[in-house]
Amino acid sequence: MSAALRLGVEAALVRGELVPGDVELLDGRIAAVGLNGSRGRGIATPGFVDLQVNGFGDVDFFSADADAYRRAGTALLQTGVTAYQPTFITSPEDELTSALRELPPLDGEVPRVLGAHLEGPFISAERLGAHPPSSRRDPDRALLERLLDAGRVTHVTLAPELPGALELVALLRSRGVTVSCGHSDATAAEAHEAFAHGATTVTHLFNAMRPFAAREPGLAGAALARDDISVQVILDGVHLAADTARLVWHAAAGRMALVTDAVAGAGLGDGSYRLASVDVEVTDGVARRDGDSVLAGSTVTMIDAVRNLVELGAPLTAALAAASEVPARISGHKDLGTLEPDARADIVVLDDTLAIDRVLANGVDRL
Repeated sequence: MSAALRLGVEAALVRGELVPGDVELLDGRIAAVGLNGSRGRGIATPGFVDLQVNGFGDVDFFSADADAYRRAGTALLQTGVTAYQPTFITSPEDELTSALRELPPLDGEVPRVLGAHLEGPFISAERLGAHPPSSRRDPDRALLERLLDAGRVTHVTLAPELPGALELVALLRSRGVTVSCGHSDATAAEAHEAFAHGATTVTHLFNAMRPFAAREPGLAGAALARDDISVQVILDGVHLAADTARLVWHAAAGRMALVTDAVAGAGLGDGSYRLASVDVEVTDGVARRDGDSVLAGSTVTMIDAVRNLVELGAPLTAALAAASEVPARISGHKDLGTLEPDARADIVVLDDTLAIDRVLANGVDRL
C-alpha cells in the first residue's frame, strides 16, 4: 500500500456542495474529504466526463488508432476531461465496425475511454444535421446486434418515432446501453413513449429535433417537463442562444449534462478537418460542414463550457456538476463524477479564476 497524499486544496465539490478542507488520496482512490490543516489553495472537483466527443487535437476518433487515442487523450486531459465516450456519427456498417474495433479497453488509457457513443445510424431523415443521408438507416435489429458485437458500445442516439425504434430501445437496455433520443422529429407523445420504454436522456437538446411549439412541444419539451430524464447541451455560444441555455438550466437544473460534441479541430484553431466522412471547416472557432452553413460539431472544451454556464448565471457548484456528476450518472459509472470516499481519484483542481491547476487520474498527476 502506498502512502496517503493530500492535494492541498481549500475545498472539494462533494454531492453538489463545496466541502471546506483538504482531500486525501490513497491507492488511486479518495480516502477522505473535508480534512483540517493549513489552509490550501483552489478547489477540487471530480474529473469531467464528456459523453459526446467526436475528436480532439487533430484526431478524429472515427479513424483513430491506438496512438491517435493516446494523443487525443493527452490533449483532453489538459481541458479537465478524465473520462469520455468517442462518438461515431451515421456511417456505413463496415466503417462503423472498423471504428468500434479500434476502441481502447475500458481501463487501458488515460483519460478513461468509457465506450463508444453511436450517434446514428437510426435517425430521422428530417433531422440529419451534418450526418450523411446515404448512411441513415431505419431501425434494424440485426444491424444493431452486429454493431453491438463489434465493439464496446455504451451509448446510442436514435430517433424514437421511427417504426421499430422502440424494439431497439428494449434491446439496448437489455445489453446495458444508455439510450438517448436525438436527431429526431418525434412529437411529445412519441418521446414520452420512448422514455417509458427505457430511453433516459436526450442528445444535444434543441439541436436536430422538432422545434418546440405551443401545442406541440416535441422531444425537447417532453424531456424538460420530466424529472426523470437528463438532457445534454452543447454550451459553445453557437448551438444555443443564451436565453435558450438559461431556459434549459432553469427547467432541468441537476439533470443537465454538458457535452462538447468536439471535432478534431478542437484545441487547434481554424482550418479544415474531418468528421468521419464529412469535411468540416472551422472558421472563427465555429465548425460547419464544408460548403454550407450546417453546424458539424463544436470546438468548445469542457472547461470552457463550465465557464460559459457560470457566465449565464448558474452557481459554480452546479456548473461543475453538469460536467462531472450528471454525465457520470447518465453513463451509469457510479465511481465517476464524485469525490466521495472510495471513488476513483479522477480530479480537477481549479483556481479562483476557473483556470485548471492540476488534473489527476487514478490519483496520479497528468499535467
